[in-house]
Amino acid sequence: QVQLVESGGGLVQAGGSLRLTCAASTSIFSFNAMGWYRQAPGKERELVAAIGVGSNTNSVDSMKGRFTISRDSAKNMVYLQMRSLKPEDTAVYYCAAGLYSNGRADLWGQGTQVTVSS
Repeated sequence: QVQLVESGGGLVQAGGSLRLTCAASTSIFSFNAMGWYRQAPGKERELVAAIGVGSNTNSVDSMKGRFTISRDSAKNMVYLQMRSLKPEDTAVYYCAAGLYSNGRADLWGQGTQVTVSS
């Protein structure tokens, strides 16, 4: 069974950094794209950043310059480097694979909590 496992979440002070890791149990090139989504309490899940097979990346404007998505295809891992974190970045962050334009994905990880204190 193909799985995505996230790690790297935790509690950090505002202005700090975290790097999230998503480990896939199969080649990440099995999917058209992989990405990170987040869901804050009481809010809808939103796309944070995505990376395609051709290494093209896409990120939400409000997070550009702070969040960077990357991958290591040899390790079947996708990363989300987060800098200058703000309390409003507090959410559960999910890794996703096989992305669709409507926000759906073929596969989701279990999520990792990121909490940013002020």
